Amino acid sequence: MFDLKAPFSPTGDQPNAIEKLSFGIQSGLKNQVLLGVTGSGKTFTMASVIRKLNMPALIISHNKTLAGQLYQEMREFFPHNAVSYFVSYYDYYQPEAYIPTTDTYIEKEAQINDLIDKLRLQATTNIVTRKDTVVVASVSCIYNIGSPAEYRRFIVELNVGDPADWKSISTRLVHLLYDRSEFEFKRGSFRVRGNSMDIYPAYEDYGVRVLSDNGRISGFYKFDPLTGKKLEETENSAGKWVIYPAKHNLADPVALNKAEQQIRSDLIKEHTALKNRGRLIEAQRLLQKVNYDLEMLKEVGYVNGIENYSRYFDGRMPGDPPYSLLDYFRMAYGDKFTVFIDESHMTVPQLGGMYNGDAARKKTLIDFGFRLNSAYDNRPLKFDEFYKLPPHIVYVSATPKDWEVDMARQEAKLKKLDDYDGVVEQLIRPTGIVDPIITIKPAQNEISDLISEIEKRVAKGERVLVTTLTKKTAEDLSEFLKEKKVKAAYLHSDIDTLERSDVLEKLRKKEYDVLIGVNLLREGIDLPEVTLVAILDADREGFLRSRISLVQTMGRAARNIGGEVILYADVETNSIKEAIDEISRRRAYQIEYNKAHNIDPKTIYKPIREKIIVREESDVSYDIARDEVDSELLTHIDIESLTPMDKKKVVKKLETEMKRQAEDLNFEMAIKIREKVKELKDS
Repeated sequence: MFDLKAPFSPTGDQPNAIEKLSFGIQSGLKNQVLLGVTGSGKTFTMASVIRKLNMPALIISHNKTLAGQLYQEMREFFPHNAVSYFVSYYDYYQPEAYIPTTDTYIEKEAQINDLIDKLRLQATTNIVTRKDTVVVASVSCIYNIGSPAEYRRFIVELNVGDPADWKSISTRLVHLLYDRSEFEFKRGSFRVRGNSMDIYPAYEDYGVRVLSDNGRISGFYKFDPLTGKKLEETENSAGKWVIYPAKHNLADPVALNKAEQQIRSDLIKEHTALKNRGRLIEAQRLLQKVNYDLEMLKEVGYVNGIENYSRYFDGRMPGDPPYSLLDYFRMAYGDKFTVFIDESHMTVPQLGGMYNGDAARKKTLIDFGFRLNSAYDNRPLKFDEFYKLPPHIVYVSATPKDWEVDMARQEAKLKKLDDYDGVVEQLIRPTGIVDPIITIKPAQNEISDLISEIEKRVAKGERVLVTTLTKKTAEDLSEFLKEKKVKAAYLHSDIDTLERSDVLEKLRKKEYDVLIGVNLLREGIDLPEVTLVAILDADREGFLRSRISLVQTMGRAARNIGGEVILYADVETNSIKEAIDEISRRRAYQIEYNKAHNIDPKTIYKPIREKIIVREESDVSYDIARDEVDSELLTHIDIESLTPMDKKKVVKKLETEMKRQAEDLNFEMAIKIREKVKELKDS
């Protein structure tokens, strides 16, 4: 079922890791650990376990960029299987909130990335329709997305020979939250054209044309939504086509009537409770808000914030866990799937901490009458709720936490498995590259020394990564290096999800020589061209300079035979000592293995992969986000071609750049940007 395509076979520690992990899953182990150093081929090991067991899998990453890289790799390993990508679909997200001290209500504001939304819907559709599914997800997979049973039930099944009743089919599609659009044919819409109906599934890149003859459906075919060109005939011998919902949270008209009664009952109770506490303004606010939402639901079947009422539609009791992506896996595969938690030392704490932050924000909204108590139940899973769902979990990390190791070993001990304690080490890289040489240098003159080291590498056409403690330091160092004619860039949290991968690609293509960031680990960096990793202020003990962070950061230099790490530190902290000891242990083991097997280390070759989503070169807002704004770029902004939403995005990005130029005393450039902003707003 799973057809693994790779130009290489398992080597080094990989065969043992694949065998042990597969044995553990077959033996019923819930917890296992894959301790794999950077570059040891952990992704290939995961893919090989999936192939060996022929078992669907969910791979969870702690950030979108790393999830994107994993998705690309898995898509290459399984080109004929259903590999999907499930991350938060917001380019920008401001959650609904209330600040009592200033009496400020902040409405939910979001910019949904339509293409990521398509990939999310594609993931759930693959799960409910196929047995050969791999989903690569961020931690957003533990958020509420509605009942999988309802998602599976809410379908429109069209069969050859059925009546071609476009009105009836249209009504059913509207219930699936598809829009009728005769002029703008986009994802999640449909239109009627004489004897045919066109449907653009929200989870596909093609449209479906439903043909009719003598009042009956006579066939289907795919077509290009842009050109209308026919792509291929359907090969479905059963002569049917199934359309799945355009959104995850759905409101069944029948369930809506039942839910409305429950909502109104709870509204009366909570409205009365607020009045009895003397909170008259809050009581009136709640009454108006909920009544408005109910009217919208009855009229159009959807309302912004519908997820806050999801408990009623899902039939859940107060406090019950929400339905997440894991419930789709449970419904489709039972206990026959595996969850891999990549970079588990980062991902597990994120999974455990997301509930508390969400609950604190909801409490304020509820206390002040902006939401019913049911809003509490639109939430991410608590960690213990998450932990119950997967039948098998493999924690994958170069530096697993003690909790993960202890859980795996305790369970393996209880199972009394021969010669296996639930933890597999994968320390050998297929290329034979050993862990890097580590040098400690004084922090007092770190910048001047760093520039000297960078210039050495740049002269040889090599790349450099630099980690700093603050965003300001990263920005200033980047600007300083540019003045020295070094092509430098920095990564930070303001860069959009899909654009981070583009920055990394530019480094690989030598459009940049140096990449600077506060915590480059969150970017999921895997760059064989990098020969130096420099860690500034390494002796400032803390999260960014802990043993785990240092070991992980050092591993970024282990993709090239010339890899080296420089720690700038005046004091050798416990974290530095422990990190160096661990790297030295691994390095000694790797050197011994290479000698025993006559391996000559070679720098890996890693192709630059196709982008997850290919953007048009004329996408002005994207260009502004990733490149420094200059006069030439301003002149190329075609105002007439921008939609109102595009204009808002461009204005927002230009205003941010205008402030930055002013702070850098580039007032002339700031004035030019200000004039362009005014022109956009007036158009």
